[in-house]
Amino acid sequence: MKLSTELVQELEVLSLFPRESTQMGLKFHHDADPEHIAAAKRLYDKQLISLEDGGYLTDLGLEAADHGQALLSILQS
Repeated sequence: MKLSTELVQELEVLSLFPRESTQMGLKFHHDADPEHIAAAKRLYDKQLISLEDGGYLTDLGLEAADHGQALLSILQS
């Protein structure tokens, strides 16, 4: 399996979201990294975040972010 650049960018954006509380989110402003803005839009289209420019993790997004964090922890150990 090959990881596309877009998937890696989406994983990176998911990892930026705080997971301590469902009441904490992110906003990618117009002057943010264009790759992050595009990745946020794709995550929104996949129903992983609540707004095209960030917002909050959905339940599915929270699950994906948790799995991503677990994978990163394993690979970085």
